[in-house]
Order: sequence, then structure tokens, then C-alpha cells
Amino acid sequence: MAENSQLLLEKGAGKQSNYYENCPGCAIERLKCSNVGIPLKHLFFIGTVTLSAALPITSLFPFLYFMIGDFHIAKTEEDIGYYAGYVGSSFMFGRALTSLLWGLVADRYGRKPVILIGTVAVVIFNTLFGLSSNFWMAVSMRFLLGSLSGVLGPMRAYASEICRKEYQALGMSVISTSWGVGLVIGPAIGGYLAEPANKYPEIFSKQSVFGRFPYLLPCLLISLFAVVVSVVCCWLPETLHIHCQNKEYAAYNGVEAAAYDSTLQERDGNSGDSLPTSQSSLLKNWPLMSSIITYCVFQLHDMAYSEIFSLWAISPRNSGGLSYTTSEVGETLSITGLGLLLFQLFLYPVVERILGTIMVSRIGAVLSVPLLSTYPYIAMLSGFWLSVVLDSASVLKNVFSVSITTGLFLLQNRAVSQEQRGAANGISMSAMSLSKAIGPAAGGSLFSWAQKRQGASVLPGDQMVFFILNVIEVIGLLMTFKPFLVLPEDNVSNRKHETSEESR
Repeated sequence: MAENSQLLLEKGAGKQSNYYENCPGCAIERLKCSNVGIPLKHLFFIGTVTLSAALPITSLFPFLYFMIGDFHIAKTEEDIGYYAGYVGSSFMFGRALTSLLWGLVADRYGRKPVILIGTVAVVIFNTLFGLSSNFWMAVSMRFLLGSLSGVLGPMRAYASEICRKEYQALGMSVISTSWGVGLVIGPAIGGYLAEPANKYPEIFSKQSVFGRFPYLLPCLLISLFAVVVSVVCCWLPETLHIHCQNKEYAAYNGVEAAAYDSTLQERDGNSGDSLPTSQSSLLKNWPLMSSIITYCVFQLHDMAYSEIFSLWAISPRNSGGLSYTTSEVGETLSITGLGLLLFQLFLYPVVERILGTIMVSRIGAVLSVPLLSTYPYIAMLSGFWLSVVLDSASVLKNVFSVSITTGLFLLQNRAVSQEQRGAANGISMSAMSLSKAIGPAAGGSLFSWAQKRQGASVLPGDQMVFFILNVIEVIGLLMTFKPFLVLPEDNVSNRKHETSEESR
């Protein structure tokens, strides 16, 4: 073995481990030891791939109301939200069924193949969705896109492996920023480019392919971006440890990750005991599972909000909506995306450093409640003030949401060691996707029901919609406290205390 290896960690409290020449994971570990700077190139790759995976998820929301109407499947206008919810949920339902499988594949064969398959799936099935001519084709294409797009889980594992420990928060912030920007820029693209023959008749004729398929252009643009990202993925370095001796493979992953982490921890003055023993079984790892469950509650809220926001903005004034066009929705979401990007790049790292990860998440949840309560009253405005207030509220709501998810991302990855990260993120993605699948369906059905009770004496119309969203947000907030949410550091401290008591 000595002939085929060289020392990886020559420095670090006297610890040493073997570096396998042909192992991509070992090459990354060696790079991290020799390069103490921020891995800007790798962070760019991470952000680009994550953005391409996020864009198609919500890009359909601004035009979905009109697409369902064109399918002539809804009997009344109030029923459109009901069918729109099922189209929105089909993507997440497909991803919920396959995320754990993609996580296991990423742990066995590497992060890069899963990421490449996911980006190619966006190219194919997002384009076919734009060509949908009926309700069931739209549902099928979204389901297949979700089933084959298992990118986010491996990317979260990838970001924690490509960065030194002191930059892992930055890596997760890049993922959450790209994801958040994609979730708001996607609808902006959908809003501006849907029905181009009606909006830009001087460029697109009604006899052209974009006239016959009015929702193809935004889907095609996102697919073309995914083509570019697929090419970029060819230069994406693998981070998984793959050794020639299969028996040594699993053990080495854990030993190598532990040796590297302990080197950093001792350098920073911390003990090397960073992970609880319960991680031999992920389902018994309560720091991991509690953060995943809490994360799923917030994702249920965020997905329902995304579905409801677009339906609410487009619905007519007499139903409590804003009577916005798809372009106006796209403009609002473009401003939201810019504000979100600026916050994550310049403000979030500072705020997280001062207040801490979980405190930022709690503050975001607390501030979301009064903000959402103002939405029914925003509908009473018009003209310039409507645009200013709605844009500001949309920016703040998405800033709060991304602050919450970034913190929970970090907790999940800190709760497991490297060899379990793909499977752990697969569990997280399956659970999250299931909650997100429920979100649009429940949100669409809730919105349709609320529109039929405009004259109710208690919480009429859209007031009931935003009240229920606030209830979900409060439940998520309460779950961020003990005894439900256990931080990885807390678990380590408790275990050390128990060991100390036993030694006495």
C-alpha cells in the first residue's frame, strides 16, 4: 500500500493518512490542505449547477393559471387553482420518490454522474413540458423531470466536501442563494416570455412554433441554459473517495474525513469529537432528523406560498387578487431575485456571523408572520403604491425564507460524516420533496376554496389563505427550539457530559 500512496496530511497535530494517487476524493483533500483560500472556481460551478436545477421548479407559476385555462379541463374559473396545484406538485412528487435513490447512487458512484444526469434531464423534460398540449402531458413531463433531477442533494454534499470547514457556511450560502434566486428568477422568466406571440407580435407570429405553443419559450430558454451547465459539469471535479480495494473504500471515507476534520478542529482549538455515535444509523441521528423535519415544515410553507402568490397576483380584483399580467408578476419576481442576491452575498454572512445560524432562522420565521398578515390589505392598493409595497413585501418574504433554509442546510451537513452525506441529503431531499409536493396541491386547493368564500364573516377570501400560511410558519418556528431541534454541537456536549459522569 505504501508504494501506491503518499502522505496527505503531513501537518496537523502529528496526524497522517494515506493519499491514493488515483482517488479524486483524496485529490480534493490534498488540494484543501495546500490551498487555504476560498475555492472561487468550485463555488462558481456549485452556484451555476444549482441555479439550472432551481429555474424550472417555479418558472411555470406565472403562466400556469392560463395554461390550465387553455387545456379546458377546469369547469369554472375558481377550479383552475385546483388543477394548477396538481401540475405544480407533480415535480416534487417525482423527486420525493427518487431522491434517496440518487443519494445512494451519489455515495456509491460519485456526485458528478448524478449531477450530470440531473442537468440533462432538465434539458429534455423541461422542453417537453413547454410543448404540452393537454393536462396529463403537463403532469407527466413535470413528474419525469422531478424523478430524474436529483441534483440538490448531491450538490449539498459536494459543497461541504469541496470547501474547507471554515468555508462550508459560504458553500451552503452559495447553494441556498442560487436556489433562492432560481426560485424567483424562474417565475420572472416564465412571466416575461410566456405567450410571446401576444406580447411581442413584431418578433413572434401566431403561426410560429411559439404561437402554437405559447409556453414553450421560457421552458426552452431554461433548457438552453441547462445545456451550457451540462457542458460545464464536464470540468466538475469529483469529491467522493474511490479506492481500488473495495473493502478499504468505506472505512477510508470515514477515517479520512475524520482525520481531516480533527486536524482543522485542533487547529481551531476544538476537540476532534464532532459527530455523535448514533450516526451509524441515519434515522437514529436526531440532530439530522430533527433538522430535516423542521426544514420540511418550512419548505411546505414556502412552496405553498410560491403557488399562492402567483395565483393571487393574477386572479381578478373581484376575487381578492391583483389582476396582474404575467409580465407584471415577472417584474415583481425579478426585483425580488435581485434583492435576494444582494442580501445573500453581502448581508447574510455578516448577520450569520454575529447572531449564529439557528438564531437567523428563528428571526426570519418570526418576521414572516406579520409580513404575510399584510398581504390581503396590499390588494386594496393600486398603481404606484401597489407596485412599491408588493415588491418590498416580496423581497422581504423571500429573504426571510432563504435565511431559514440556509441555516437548516448547515445543520444537516454538520450532523453527518462524509461517507453518509449523500444518503443523508437523499433522505432530506425525499422528505423535502414530499412536503413540497403537498405544498402546491394544498396551496392551489386552498386558494380555490378561499375564492369561493369572499363573503364569509370570519377571515373572508384571501385572509384565510395567508392565515393558514402563518399557522404553518409558527409551527416551524416552534420546532427550532429544544427539545425538538437538537444541534450537532449540543449532542456532542451532552455525550461528553454523560461520559464525564460515568468516569466519576
